[in-house]
Amino acid sequence: MSKNLFHILMVFAMVFWGASWISTKVLTTYVNEYELVFLRMGICFITMFPIIYFYKLSFKFDFKSFLLILVASVVLTFYSIVMFLGVEHGTGSFGGALVTTLIPINTFIIIAIINQKSISLKHSFALILGAFGVLNMLNIWNFNLNEIFSKDNIYFLIASILWPILTIITAKATKINAMVFTFYTYIISSFTLYLFFVDNTLFTKIINFDSIFWFNIFVITILSTTFATSIYFIGASKLGAKEVSSYIFLVPASALIIGAIFLGEKITYNIVIGTIFTIIAIYILNNLNIFKLFRKN
Repeated sequence: MSKNLFHILMVFAMVFWGASWISTKVLTTYVNEYELVFLRMGICFITMFPIIYFYKLSFKFDFKSFLLILVASVVLTFYSIVMFLGVEHGTGSFGGALVTTLIPINTFIIIAIINQKSISLKHSFALILGAFGVLNMLNIWNFNLNEIFSKDNIYFLIASILWPILTIITAKATKINAMVFTFYTYIISSFTLYLFFVDNTLFTKIINFDSIFWFNIFVITILSTTFATSIYFIGASKLGAKEVSSYIFLVPASALIIGAIFLGEKITYNIVIGTIFTIIAIYILNNLNIFKLFRKN
């Protein structure tokens, strides 16, 4: 699969991630954080297995890959839990802006520290432009200071650090297919949660849940995780951690547009202007030539 195609797939992945913010908020009224993450990871590794089998990807891994899988599983589980807690207890809209703004910036900073290199002026400008676009999209200028500095938003700050770490770990796993790597992290994460935090009553409880629950489960598992997260991690190995993380700037725009379509919310000038800024930022960070994306290799 060509790198150009991955740039296009990354856009679709971010759209589904945007949808997952809305679905997660709905699901907080049905289950707790451990149950939701368990269901998400469990359904995802089950649905990923036939894909891996169909494409005849190798399930083998070396010792280094095994260690990276273990670390990634811990980070992914912790990230998923704090994100759920942030959406449940924090200021959702501000938290969404905060996480998606800080993830690309934190990724660039962490990689710069690891490689002992400074961030170029061009990339610094693009990161600031993307951050401004996201904040403008969410109209943060009209937020109450008590909302911004709420103690509950610490969950989002933690998440914005954990995800770059997870992205970098995945990018380091070069001797195993990225989808297989993700598959193993889901298995370990779901098994660990089931062992320590989930009991069998969950299965009898979810049977009686309505169609709204199952629709939103479909969004956060099949669309947002099996497809979108797998594309993200495969992209991390093909394009690099810094490049794929820049696409996260598109998540707030996706969430707001989906909210406008399904919830009747208005698309304001702030959203339009913010989206333009984030697209320009991604263009700069990835050194994209828009015409090359649609050419055949």
